Amino acid sequence: MVNENISAVSTGLVASGVAVIRISGDSPLQIASKMFKPQGKTAVNDFEPYKMYTGEFDGGTFTDYGLCVYFKAPKSYTGEDMVEFHCHGGPAIVRGLLKRTVELGARPANRGEFTKRAFLNGKLSLSSAEGLIDMINSESEGEVKAGYSLYREKLKKEIDLICDDLTYILAKIDADIDFPEEDLESATRTEILSTLNACKVKLVKLLSSYRTGRTIKSGVKVAIVGKPNAGKSSLLNSLLNYDKAIVSSVAGTTRDIVEGSIDINGIKFNFFDTAGIRDSGDEIEGIGINLAKRTINSSDIAVFVMDITDIDDNDKQILLELGDKLKIVVANKTDLSLDNACYGEDIKISTVTGENIEELKQLLFDKTIGANVDLNGDFLTEERHYDAINKAVNKLDDAIISATNLPLDLASIDIKASWQYLGEISGRSATEDIIEEIFKKFCVGK
Repeated sequence: MVNENISAVSTGLVASGVAVIRISGDSPLQIASKMFKPQGKTAVNDFEPYKMYTGEFDGGTFTDYGLCVYFKAPKSYTGEDMVEFHCHGGPAIVRGLLKRTVELGARPANRGEFTKRAFLNGKLSLSSAEGLIDMINSESEGEVKAGYSLYREKLKKEIDLICDDLTYILAKIDADIDFPEEDLESATRTEILSTLNACKVKLVKLLSSYRTGRTIKSGVKVAIVGKPNAGKSSLLNSLLNYDKAIVSSVAGTTRDIVEGSIDINGIKFNFFDTAGIRDSGDEIEGIGINLAKRTINSSDIAVFVMDITDIDDNDKQILLELGDKLKIVVANKTDLSLDNACYGEDIKISTVTGENIEELKQLLFDKTIGANVDLNGDFLTEERHYDAINKAVNKLDDAIISATNLPLDLASIDIKASWQYLGEISGRSATEDIIEEIFKKFCVGK
């Protein structure tokens, strides 16, 4: 399929040492030949694919010096002919060269259009494209690993194997229908049930990895809670290793939510320092307390901080209100007291001396991610994939019931539906709306 030429900067319009401008389509070399003058004797139209050439860029009103490389279809990112300009990264240079490509016949690329063309040309699956955008947007090592696993088609390969099994048993059902005189139904029914159950087990295992996978991708939301002056803001500062929250001996200093993030063992943890919880006649403080309670409810885990020198009924009431919420009970200010009597704490710390701060981080990781979780393992990270697999499992359940008690051709209806849902993951059966929504997440130059 012949496509019009598109162009975009792939490295962003920010001052940098080098910028990369991409052109992809049916004739990018024609555009390059009009704005790139090679330093050597080889003309642009005679460039050897995948080889860098030095020369000058003609920006119309200015000249820059850099590199040009030609990628010949289908061995390119998009599966089309592509050219990349590696120029100096001044925003004025990049804008000028991009403008020149448009003047010479290229169209400015839409968001994610390069990767969308790669998908349409069979260079990668839909799930691989989602892994790519996850890697680009990653803020932790865990996100990078999860995105790379998706990008390298690990999920697609697993889903494809299950789809192959479903295709095989659909063929068995068709054979039984087409050749009833062979009396294959009994043996076919047994094999179909065995295969359907095996497929379901594999899919359920994938579903079970979603909670951890989603946490790896999105990070862990941690609410730091407790009564006023328990040391919540000091704890946030200690965890972040810099002064983010205001620390004061005046009760009720924190009235709004103060946020900060750190990486623990490759996972992003987002901390929210909340207002001290108590009965307050101050209208503004009361708003902060209500906001704190909403933050607690939406968090993945609460760190409940108590002042070891001042345990009272207010602490006990807050702990009671947390109920079954996943939490870590922290006794703070061990630097002020050697008294070991506290109230069911999980760990004792001092934000002044730093005692057990690192141990608290590890405890947070163990409670939310798991002490023995291998971050190099395969996890389901996308809600879209979870929904598709969950629907596929439901259809397999229906197919198993039909294959047990009813004519096999009825079971085939649900098996085909299950196959369709699984095909949405790789893009085999994805609708145009799904495809468009995914590529809207990309930047223009990717």
